[in-house]
Amino acid sequence: MAKPRCILEIKAVPNAPRSEIIGWLGDALKVRLQAPPVEGKANAELCTFLAKHFGLTKRAVTIATGDTSRLKRVRIEGLSVAEIHALLDSNSS
Repeated sequence: MAKPRCILEIKAVPNAPRSEIIGWLGDALKVRLQAPPVEGKANAELCTFLAKHFGLTKRAVTIATGDTSRLKRVRIEGLSVAEIHALLDSNSS
């Protein structure tokens, strides 16, 4: 059986006081990042932060599109969209 995978829409907000998931903004997950949007630092922090939050390895989370945009599509290996929604719902309650 193949491992689940999905593409997640992300609205990244760099230069925040701390890195945190804010919640859903339409179809996109809004994530604040402490790192600045310089030389890929915010992208690297986004991947590391999401991997840690979802209990995945760093290699399981990659930027699919939107390297230079605040709106990104992130590829997540090992979780389905439904599993991500369940994890976010359980963390918010």
